[in-house]
Amino acid sequence: MDAPTDAFLWVKALHIIAVVCWFAALFYLPRLYVYHAMSEDATSHQRFQIMERKLYRGIMWPAMLATFITAHFLVDWGDATQHYHEAIWFYLKVGLVGLLVIYHFVCGYYRKKLMVDAHYKSHKFWRYFNEMPTLILFAVVILVVVKPQF
Repeated sequence: MDAPTDAFLWVKALHIIAVVCWFAALFYLPRLYVYHAMSEDATSHQRFQIMERKLYRGIMWPAMLATFITAHFLVDWGDATQHYHEAIWFYLKVGLVGLLVIYHFVCGYYRKKLMVDAHYKSHKFWRYFNEMPTLILFAVVILVVVKPQF
């Protein structure tokens, strides 16, 4: 394999930063839902609405978009030497990222439901819901680092 170019390494660094930001938001937003569901007063309800909106629109969306934009370039540049499109692990990873996108949109749907009714679901539901991206993270990291041959 040829040595990666400086541009490739910069895009890779930006990709990792974007993924970390996206996952941080994917972890934190449902945690806010836990506290929102436990809130009892209107002031807390309003505070959580603001926090959830800013996190979803101001961090989750830009981080997800940056993840996809940088991923596009990494796959395009790296496929010439890495042959990603020939590897099953790559398609499994893409499928898991697709599940994260669905989770992202479900978080947005739930955010709107919580604006109307803070007790739409119990705090216990949100605690379990909060664990889904963790499981996907484990699988994606293992696929990308180990690159298992099936």
